[in-house]
Amino acid sequence: MNRYILTDAQWAKMEPFCLGKVTDRGRSGKDNRLFLEAVLWIARTGSPWRDLPAHFGKWNTVFKRYRDWVKAGVFETIFASVNEDVDLEYAMIDGTIVKVHRHGQGAKGGPSKQSIGKSRGGMTCKILALVDSLGNLIKFRLMPGQYHDLVETKPLIEDVDFQALLADKAFDADWLIQELNERKVKVVIPPKSNRKVMRAFDTIMYKWRHLIENYFCKLKEFKRIAMRSCKTDTSFEAMIQLCASLINSR
Repeated sequence: MNRYILTDAQWAKMEPFCLGKVTDRGRSGKDNRLFLEAVLWIARTGSPWRDLPAHFGKWNTVFKRYRDWVKAGVFETIFASVNEDVDLEYAMIDGTIVKVHRHGQGAKGGPSKQSIGKSRGGMTCKILALVDSLGNLIKFRLMPGQYHDLVETKPLIEDVDFQALLADKAFDADWLIQELNERKVKVVIPPKSNRKVMRAFDTIMYKWRHLIENYFCKLKEFKRIAMRSCKTDTSFEAMIQLCASLINSR
């Protein structure tokens, strides 16, 4: 049960940004801490909302409250507050694919409107993540699983001021290398084998890229992240933001 319980230190960081006053957007509640722990229970177990244990409250009330908080941007604010002190000596970027459960399909507008696509693994969604030099999440973007990582790379990195960028060969693109050089960012990306001129890179620093792989493992310990069951991008993003807030504040 301890895996779903917030520590006092974690709660102290999140509490100021929770809803609860009559004037706040979203549903007010008597116990915000218990509510967040209910959402974490769903995230960790991957269970349907209907299976939420009774001590957390009525499942439909908790779910409606979750949607209200999603619409009000509460989880985004909590994630931003926990993420204020990032270490940008260098950053790492990579993508990971998650399968989409049938419960996560069927949103209005079709799957492509909700960053869901069909690839060899079936219906999938890709999480493109940027982590700091400590291996904590800074930003992320969602896109259909069959999309190349470079599709959302530019908007992911453009507002982040890091000194070096670590990435695998998939990110060895001329436009990205040029942009990083213009920003005076150290490029730690191995060249593709088909390049006519092989670009040198820091092989020692590149070894630290395992931190972003480790982060994906931590994130996918939450079964609602490992297999997407949220129909909408906003709900899935909020689930990632809450789980990332928990990981980053450990």
